[in-house]
Amino acid sequence: MTSPENPSVGPLLASVEGPADLHGLSEDQLQELAAEVRSYIIDVIGDIGGHFGANLGTCEIAVALHSLLDSPRDKILWDVGHQAYPHKILTGRRDELPTIRQYEGLAPFCSIPESPHDIMGAGHASTSISYGLGLKEAMRHGIGDDGRVVAVIGDGALTGGVAYEAMHAAGGLQTPMVILLNDNGMSISPNVGALASYFQRTRLKPGLFHRREDFEDRLTRLPLGLGRRIERLGPELKSAVKAYWAPGLLFEELDLAYMGPIDGHDVAALRQALTEALLADRPVVVHAQTVKGRGFGPAEENGLAGMEKWHAAKPGSIVGGEPAVKTDLIPVRESDAPESIAPEILEKPDPASAPPQYTQVFADAMVREARDDERVVGITAAMAGGTGLQKLADELPDSYFDVGIAEQNAVLMASGIALQGGKPVCAIYSTFLQRSYDQIVHDVCLQNLDVTFAMDRAGLVGDDGPTHHGAFDIAYFRPLPNVVAMAPRDEAMLVRMLRTAIAFDGPAALRYPRGAAVGVEIPDSAEALPIGSGETLQTGERVALLGYGTGVQVALEAAEILGESGLNPTVADARFVKPLDSELVERLALSHDLIVTIEEGVLTGGFGSAVLEHLEDSFTTPGERARVVRIGLPDRFVTHGSPALLHEEVGFTGQAVATRVATALGESLTPAS
Repeated sequence: MTSPENPSVGPLLASVEGPADLHGLSEDQLQELAAEVRSYIIDVIGDIGGHFGANLGTCEIAVALHSLLDSPRDKILWDVGHQAYPHKILTGRRDELPTIRQYEGLAPFCSIPESPHDIMGAGHASTSISYGLGLKEAMRHGIGDDGRVVAVIGDGALTGGVAYEAMHAAGGLQTPMVILLNDNGMSISPNVGALASYFQRTRLKPGLFHRREDFEDRLTRLPLGLGRRIERLGPELKSAVKAYWAPGLLFEELDLAYMGPIDGHDVAALRQALTEALLADRPVVVHAQTVKGRGFGPAEENGLAGMEKWHAAKPGSIVGGEPAVKTDLIPVRESDAPESIAPEILEKPDPASAPPQYTQVFADAMVREARDDERVVGITAAMAGGTGLQKLADELPDSYFDVGIAEQNAVLMASGIALQGGKPVCAIYSTFLQRSYDQIVHDVCLQNLDVTFAMDRAGLVGDDGPTHHGAFDIAYFRPLPNVVAMAPRDEAMLVRMLRTAIAFDGPAALRYPRGAAVGVEIPDSAEALPIGSGETLQTGERVALLGYGTGVQVALEAAEILGESGLNPTVADARFVKPLDSELVERLALSHDLIVTIEEGVLTGGFGSAVLEHLEDSFTTPGERARVVRIGLPDRFVTHGSPALLHEEVGFTGQAVATRVATALGESLTPAS
């Protein structure tokens, strides 16, 4: 039975307008409500796309928590937030779920401005326990209203070191909070390392705790006086036995109480464990085992591979609860087509002729570099597929490392490899590399180590929004001594720049965008670039458009538009932001009236700032050099939405640049026909 208002909303879910509506439901009703939430997510996210598998695994957790707690007075902290769709549905945003990750729709992660029930806004992992620690300690000091605190961490986030720093502090302070470990064996890629093996042991042997108790009892009943002697050993014996048997030993040694493992899809069991944990006047870990992709056959039935594939669903990938049948024809929705024409069916572009993805270009180039030089290794932080390093892992596994969600450790490990004469490449999204800034400064640049940072997702990434936009890496690398920083204008230049970074004997930072490349031919063998060298692509007069990375293609588009109005600008590719091609910049400044710098990064401290600073230091006579106009990302956090929409919003398009140029020159553009 479904709601008549919305056929995909079940009757119990239709009656829930907020968390308080769960408090009067029976446990059987709560179990059914979790199933309705799951069905709704499959229907909606399968149609529009979004984070999928992790949310299917947390339906019972969200229902159990909101049935016991009084949100937002009680604080529920969802680590990362890509597992919080059930929470959003239960906190008054059910009918808005079809807008999630869409421009001006619901945020892809928890968002404080969006709802009072979203206590923390985070798209990076491993932070919830620290947030919870701070919240509860503030309450204990009489700051704000008192309430209960639960941090939901999992989906791989417990591989992040800051989580252990927080647990260490919580154990030392005996902070009364609950840490709900959502143990599904996955982050985005399968979990790695000793901790993954540790939790896997509890999955394979859920009766360990009871067998340990039975084992202790049997020891004390041994004949010939042995039992009495063993019993006298007391704590020493129990510690030794626990070390072998107990799944919670890790947490207990941090002075955290441990409960579990518990079936994370049994609402009654979760409620019982959480009730006991919330009554304890100390920190408690509730270990819930869940299945990523629960309720969706292709995710559940294909093990870790299925869970990884269905971490996120593409738009239209699920129909009627099943994977959509692949077709060579795609419908054009009304929202995608001009109002004057009806939706139509278009042929898919030929994949063989479509430009490759930048990530795939990097992946292929990394494999070639590692084959050519055994010193080259790739390191990532739980993003093998996203960064393209899965190809290296498959083809040259000895040249590949995944450290889990631990970017700081990734950079430190790379430092150690470099000290030994290796050439490590840290492939980490621009936004995630921010987490390891101290290691970049102190352990790589200060020591002048031969580490390459390959930053995927540089610039505006789209639907994942401000937590994932790569907006700051130009500015955060520019001040660092010893580093070389560069960005390619197309896929051929990306291959050459990777070769350049690896050949350079020192720290190098390479940024490139998400999505399809330009479509130029990629050289069979890459030649390194001269460090700090730019390139003039077309020569003109009055105006010089100086692009960096994706800014070069925008500059070329702007030049074409300006050409229609009789302006013939020069277009140049800076290629490097550090060291800057000072000769090129000075030459452009002397031969043009206006220099326009174009970058897909924040203006403060960015590429345009580098150009302006250099010119201010190099020219002292007023009017001797060109005026500089900087175009880049605004001084605010840009929302989520398709990159095309976001580029329009912030003015990072050829048309917007052409308009800025015309305004700066006091001229008007010829209207586009």
